Amino acid sequence: MHHRAQYRRPAVAALALATTGALLLSGCGGGEEAAEDPVRAIRAKVPKAQQVSKVLRIGMDVNYPPVEFRGADGKPDGLDPDIAAALGRILDLRIEYVDTPFDKLVPDLHNKQYDVVMSALSDIRQRQEGVDDAGKPTGKAVDFVDYFIAGTSMVVAKGNPKGIRTLDDLCGKTVAVQSGTTQDEIVGRQAAACARTGKQLTVHRFDTDAKALAEVAAGAAQVGLNDFPVAAHAAKTTDGGNRFEVVGSQSRSNPYGIALRKEDTALRDVLAKAVDQLIQSGEYDKILAKWNVTAGAAQNAVVNGGL
Repeated sequence: MHHRAQYRRPAVAALALATTGALLLSGCGGGEEAAEDPVRAIRAKVPKAQQVSKVLRIGMDVNYPPVEFRGADGKPDGLDPDIAAALGRILDLRIEYVDTPFDKLVPDLHNKQYDVVMSALSDIRQRQEGVDDAGKPTGKAVDFVDYFIAGTSMVVAKGNPKGIRTLDDLCGKTVAVQSGTTQDEIVGRQAAACARTGKQLTVHRFDTDAKALAEVAAGAAQVGLNDFPVAAHAAKTTDGGNRFEVVGSQSRSNPYGIALRKEDTALRDVLAKAVDQLIQSGEYDKILAKWNVTAGAAQNAVVNGGL
């Protein structure tokens, strides 16, 4: 789901309180060999299907810079592809991407179009349990391996002409969001709160975040809601930094998670070990620094750590 507003590296304990499982630590394969060569121990636990194919297929909506987007060569680039490539090296698997619209990622995961989803997908309770906001079952429950923390930020026109600072300031305004995202859920709840004040919040929903931001740029919406790294990237890069700015404080910080089908526990657990290995090796911090998102660093992998 970037900055210029400071926020602290999140504590592991905050995630640990939310997860039903213990924190996953690397090097848990057992024996002297595992302690001496943790990567070999991790590779030994890769499920047979992936060991045979030597491929990990990842569903990704490649349209969310700087987290995932197409580089100059047309290939996926950004935070998630860099982390995925590093995990592939640890697991000795080739990474293949299946570019999929965001709202189709989890359904197509269940249809076995790919092995996992890695696409700035927030780990939240509704997705873990496969329910909607009203608690109605959707039949699409997933497990997560959490690897990054991102809050939600508000993007407005440069200079903030409407003086927007809080979610309550959205009442009476038009807000643009990408459908099916955490931001879509947040603005939906805020719309209900605004209705009680008599000041309607109008929501424009789009199939991509780029279209939502274009709505703000055109003045058809006064605010866009985005994951913090994406909001800050847009503010920094669009029209040389002269089009947007990020306002207010972040809301609802959630971990990004690699999503898996509930039955794929072996793959889930080996990915958690691989994320831990990546963090401990120091390469994880280098990847985050490359994309200027070090403030969202996790200290270890957590299974189902979202609220």
